[in-house]
Amino acid sequence: MDAEILEKYRSAGRILAEVLAEARPKVETGASLLDVANFVEDAIRSKGGQPAFPCNISLDRNAAHYTPSPKDLSTFGESMVKLDVGVHVDGYIADAAVTIDLSGHDKLTEASKAALEAALDIVRPGADTAQIGKVIEETITGYGYRPVYNLTGHGLSRYQAHDEPAVPNRAMEKGTVLKEGDVIAIEPFATNGSGRISEGPINEIYGFSAPRPMRLPAARSLLKEITENYRTLPFARRWLKGERAEYALMLLLRSGAVHTYPVLWEVEGALVSQAEHTVVILEEGCEVTTR
Repeated sequence: MDAEILEKYRSAGRILAEVLAEARPKVETGASLLDVANFVEDAIRSKGGQPAFPCNISLDRNAAHYTPSPKDLSTFGESMVKLDVGVHVDGYIADAAVTIDLSGHDKLTEASKAALEAALDIVRPGADTAQIGKVIEETITGYGYRPVYNLTGHGLSRYQAHDEPAVPNRAMEKGTVLKEGDVIAIEPFATNGSGRISEGPINEIYGFSAPRPMRLPAARSLLKEITENYRTLPFARRWLKGERAEYALMLLLRSGAVHTYPVLWEVEGALVSQAEHTVVILEEGCEVTTR
């Protein structure tokens, strides 16, 4: 990997680690989800990065893709909180998550964290993602829980927050052999439920799909804003400005210019914990950029 590109990945990771450390104490019973999300995203910008995706704050059965709405009044209760943060520097991404347990289920939180550490121990050039998945599954089941089978870690590339290869959270017959220069996010999810997630009804995160001709000036303006500011990275509805932004976003959705990232939740309503780090595969092993 080019030294300049590697340093951008490292810089994004350093910013993310600092922001997560500053944000964790703000997640407490009675605190505002919107305030925490705004703090995280503003802190990223103040440190010289940009959000790679909206700050995800997923509670209890929600595994991923919840971010507060523009006027969200939600506060933290006695919940299992997943704080998932992305940072990019010139498009080069760091992605990490922690579970902050306010619900009294420390063991479930520890299961995903231990699975992540076990996976990191075997990551190097030549490692197979199938073996990573096996280690994750064995660690989580050893705690008496299930991994979320149909969620995976993923590759990271410039302006692509979800790229190849997929990094499974369970044993697989065949995976992808990692090579020097690969950048991956490993993110075990553990649950005391079925181990399956599905799409929920909430949509607050969107992404650019394809250019489309738009008749309404507000829609054309919004599409230009999206492609110039976020490119192929996800964005939040609450980031959009202007009186007609909501209507313009609806038109872009109808046209296929943008798509949604629905909230993902455990199908039985069970709790889900998450842990995640970003790893760069180097000749001598690997480097965790988000510690």
